[in-house]
Amino acid sequence: MTSFTRAAVLALIATSASAFVVPTTTTSATTTTSLFSVATEFDLNSYIMEKNVPITKALQDSVQSVEPQTAKICESMLYSLMAGGKRVRPVLAIAAAEMFDPVNGQDKAMPSAVSVEMIHTMSLIHDDLPSMDNDDLRRGKPTNHVVYGEDVAILAGDALLSESFKHVAQETKGVEASRVLDVVVRLGASVGPKGLAGGQVMDLECEGRGEGQVSLDDLKWIHTHKTAALLVVSVAAGAIMGGATPEEVEACEKFALNIGLAFQVADDILDVTQSTEELGKTAGKDLEADKTTYPKLLGMDGARAEAERLVAEAKDALAPFGDRATPLLALADYIINRKN
Repeated sequence: MTSFTRAAVLALIATSASAFVVPTTTTSATTTTSLFSVATEFDLNSYIMEKNVPITKALQDSVQSVEPQTAKICESMLYSLMAGGKRVRPVLAIAAAEMFDPVNGQDKAMPSAVSVEMIHTMSLIHDDLPSMDNDDLRRGKPTNHVVYGEDVAILAGDALLSESFKHVAQETKGVEASRVLDVVVRLGASVGPKGLAGGQVMDLECEGRGEGQVSLDDLKWIHTHKTAALLVVSVAAGAIMGGATPEEVEACEKFALNIGLAFQVADDILDVTQSTEELGKTAGKDLEADKTTYPKLLGMDGARAEAERLVAEAKDALAPFGDRATPLLALADYIINRKN
């Protein structure tokens, strides 16, 4: 384990609040990125920065050490929770809630937004472990186990997972108990054997298989569960907390499933087209681990076409909501146009 002073670690945590910048998009402007060109009439960058202020505060407030015995594990939890990143999941949750309740949606959905980010952070901590992807860089910083050791990193991830359920159940206000329970159940499913954990196991089992041994259907199953499941529950939780009907929630889930898969296609492309410095994590890890990816199966042009197809299907799912869906639609474009 690399030696880090407490002051250095706390400095890394403190510098994370402004770490997220999206490609600049303004009214009637066209933005070109490393993947595609996109025209938008919505200032996504301003929207993201605006939402990240209360999100960052809520995340910081969600883990508090009230006694010296818990200081180390709370510090480890916050080290990864506050390490910056895109905050796509909490922003999706809030955007979905505001689509149905523009006035109070953010407040109603914020505990859910925090919870999904806790779960996502847990997955990153565990994914970086030597027994998984064995990575020492995440979001441009040393990974949790490099700083705190593998033992504390595992426990910090476990603690974030348990706190996520407590947080949404305890902190959600002004929402019917049945809706809160619905979200708690969905959160559990998103990370279990039919969610993130199941997808990760399948991903590990497919590593190193020879050419033609992993099909496109296999790859979609892996990332429907490993990647998309948490994006689906983010959007669904926001919609539920915002007062959506079951039919409206279903439409939101269809949107999120497609952008979740598009997110993974973009990730696979970035892994082979961007540098470690640009990604903020080690580039080329999928190739090194001999993982099956969308570019590997479809070629680079085919992978780009698949991402565009998925985003188009996602947007179709939100057509009934008109202009209320604008932030979600802009986020869908961002997902395939991001640089890291």
